[in-house]
Amino acid sequence: MINGILVIDKEKGMTSADVVYHLRKVLHIKKIGHAGTLDPDVTGVLPIAIGQATKLIELMHQKNKKYCGAGLLGYATDSYDTSGKVLETKRLTTKISKDTLQTRMQEFIGKIEQVPPIYSAVRLNGRHLYEYAREGIAVERPKRSVKIFAYNAVDEPQFDLEKGQETFNFEIECSKGTYVRSLVNDLGENIGVPAVMQTLRRTASSGFNLSQAVKLDEIIGNPAIVEKAIQPIEVFFKDYQTIDLNENQWLKVKNGAAIALKTNAKKVALRYNNKVKAIYQARGTMYRPELMLLQNN
Repeated sequence: MINGILVIDKEKGMTSADVVYHLRKVLHIKKIGHAGTLDPDVTGVLPIAIGQATKLIELMHQKNKKYCGAGLLGYATDSYDTSGKVLETKRLTTKISKDTLQTRMQEFIGKIEQVPPIYSAVRLNGRHLYEYAREGIAVERPKRSVKIFAYNAVDEPQFDLEKGQETFNFEIECSKGTYVRSLVNDLGENIGVPAVMQTLRRTASSGFNLSQAVKLDEIIGNPAIVEKAIQPIEVFFKDYQTIDLNENQWLKVKNGAAIALKTNAKKVALRYNNKVKAIYQARGTMYRPELMLLQNN
């Protein structure tokens, strides 16, 4: 039985659910799920939890995400990217400098309230926003609180005088639930120029990055590479204090019992036979189970 996280470098044009479907089919595994949906037009890191690792999906969502992408100044759309219906245009007559972009980007650092794009999977009254959009129904989109840790301009912007448009590259680190398309749109509003997102690539998610990723096509062509590509569950808990259990402690832990530990850490990864079996959390003078993994062996 395979247990672990498979980091996929998702290609453009495929949904996250498509990736899970193909992996389930080629690996003949039912217990599989993804952590963090990527839009079809977005490429990059898509962590796939397999076997016992599916219990980690909620924890995986909590970790920050990193992206690199490109934005375009000069027009805005209803979807906040280049695939949407154009709502506003404005010809640029002079270049907006990298320093100006960087300064305005810094105004988004920290906790902000964000309005998701109308073409998004956010639910309102039991329906996705994109369903309302496709039916032409106007709704008030719910604001959501997210946190931006980094938002930076990369390289010199490219100004096209003939088109009256400018493209710029950026890098972002953000919390779960952040819509980068909205950040690009909001940056344009901040500057006073309509803006859309051109491209987006996720470079890190759930503690994993592109250096650990493999292409779906590689796995479909040779499923055996999963054994080398899969990240062990233990890797996800590399930032936790790890405690090796003796046999008496293990007998208690596998039954979900509270145990006393000589540590001041709030959360610990409990390991037996070199495998993380549970995450325990300090409650009073004892440690009690937060997540039971109980991997084989």
